[in-house]
Amino acid sequence: MIQFENVSKNFKDKNVLRNINIKITKGHLVTFIGESGCGKTTTLKMINRLLKPSSGKILINGEDIEAKDVIELRRRMGYVIQQTGLFPHMTVKDNIEIIPKAEKRNPAVIQKRTYELMEMVGLKPEEYLNRYPVELSGGQQQRVGVARAFATDPEIILMDEPFSALDPMTRNGLQDELVNLQSQLKKTIVFVTHDMDEAIKIADMICIMQNGEILQYDTPENILKNPCNDFVSEFVGKNRIWTSPEYIKAEDIMISSPVTCQKNMTLFHCMEKMRSSKVDSLMVIENATNRLLGVIYAKQIQPKSDYTQEVGSIMTTDFLSVSPQNNIIEVLKTVEENHVTNIPVLDKDKILLGLITKSSLVTTLGQQYLDTEEVYQ
Repeated sequence: MIQFENVSKNFKDKNVLRNINIKITKGHLVTFIGESGCGKTTTLKMINRLLKPSSGKILINGEDIEAKDVIELRRRMGYVIQQTGLFPHMTVKDNIEIIPKAEKRNPAVIQKRTYELMEMVGLKPEEYLNRYPVELSGGQQQRVGVARAFATDPEIILMDEPFSALDPMTRNGLQDELVNLQSQLKKTIVFVTHDMDEAIKIADMICIMQNGEILQYDTPENILKNPCNDFVSEFVGKNRIWTSPEYIKAEDIMISSPVTCQKNMTLFHCMEKMRSSKVDSLMVIENATNRLLGVIYAKQIQPKSDYTQEVGSIMTTDFLSVSPQNNIIEVLKTVEENHVTNIPVLDKDKILLGLITKSSLVTTLGQQYLDTEEVYQ
């Protein structure tokens, strides 16, 4: 874990960071984002002591980094920057192996690790290891930079806008590979970016900064849904949630108080309740627990001759449902594939939490266009 305790940084008479307090959980990828000059890169460079705090302290696994040997500290961290930082006079192989060789590790182990790293970042070892950086494209150079950062199997990796100079397609591919690598290796990665789409795509947690202060430190989902102030809302973008529909959950769009009945209600009273509530179905629940027992539709009742029957005798018990954490894409797919007009939202105990209807889906989807119009007005 990396912990900042009351960290401030001054450059001459300028206060660059103000009383930073943040905990970065081990194994998480955290992005620092904000406008130019907000202090995000300064914060990152303090972790490997390229910059020293004016006040406060930084702890790694509970130990003050000021008490560590600076060379040893940096060798235990990977570091990837925008310009790759590759040594131009060294081959790809030599660039990757420079720190392991300096630590006098077993040559056979180093070579095996180098080949693994090249495969890991999507470069064929036999094709690229003996090339020089100038013989590689920008994307290939950055892949080598990532491989070098992982060479000593560090616990912490610092990445300072590593993909910002690349074309969109290459950048997107490297983001995907980083997400895949992180899912396997679970390193603690501190990633500075100015791109909100990138932050949302790769991060476990996002730290939004302004004028040397932390405004919001939260999950991508919570930042999209619950920005802490107007600046964060504007910075994120009011319509940004629609670029990440996986964060729009069933619980966000459901009708939280669907019209219900009990299984002993007569068909006559069910029809009357549907008419007065202007719905064509009722959720049949167990009154004491709110557990969903079945669904009754108006079209099931209408052909019946005896309206004194209890609804429990004809209700549909084989019904589709979604969980509150299913996202809107999954809900839409379920509705479309099964040709249903509504779908209940249930917890693991089949307790009815809400209802999603086609009209509520249309309203939710329509909101993105209303929001877009507001942005451009």
